Amino acid sequence: MSVRRAVVLLSGGLDSATVLAIAMSEGYETHALSFDYGQRHKIELERAAEIARMARVASHRVVGVDLGAFGGSALTADLDVPKRAALGAASGEGSRAPNENPGVIPITYVPARNTVFLALALAFAETRGARDLFLGVNALDYSGYPDCRPAFLDAFERLANLATRAGVEADAREPWFRVRAPLLEMTKADIVRKAVELGVDLSRTMSCYDPAKGGVPCGACDACVLRAKGFAEAGLEDPALEKGVRA
Repeated sequence: MSVRRAVVLLSGGLDSATVLAIAMSEGYETHALSFDYGQRHKIELERAAEIARMARVASHRVVGVDLGAFGGSALTADLDVPKRAALGAASGEGSRAPNENPGVIPITYVPARNTVFLALALAFAETRGARDLFLGVNALDYSGYPDCRPAFLDAFERLANLATRAGVEADAREPWFRVRAPLLEMTKADIVRKAVELGVDLSRTMSCYDPAKGGVPCGACDACVLRAKGFAEAGLEDPALEKGVRA
């Protein structure tokens, strides 16, 4: 039987760690890919390396691509990361989760990030003979980013099969490359439960966009709010908080 290979985008967060576990549970030889893109929460790369090592992936690469050169995002530029209180003040509802404000794309959106990441993952996949690109985007409990929608994933998959030698030379009856987003229709609570089911060490994952010194989560950015919401709805304690590890 031929080896099935997959490239998995691994940020070091809850979602990407769960997606990596899903790919491995499906029998893929996994090649993890992380990005040093000028993000302020660069500690996530340390978490990604730990997760990849614990999972014993076939390979893990960190690729540098300076999206901070363009600015436009609180994750890469000298802009304040919105916190729950500030978001609530703008909407008049202090307890409102960021993703519950449809139509508003937050300043934490990084212009074209998933497009760039998937393009590089596609190049990596073609050199590895991998057909599947896994990423942890979600269309339910998320911050409203346009590159987390099904329409974007479908469009990129079409592009992947049009713009590569592997895609063009493949059997026309079936696309060669597949963009896999197994968390797309899951709530954050569902993702937490899936991660626990697959034995993901959630104490090592991180989600915070604006950590304090030592990697302590702020607890108030949209990523922290969504993570806390997921654990609460799953009826579980966040082990990253219990152990004092950055969330």
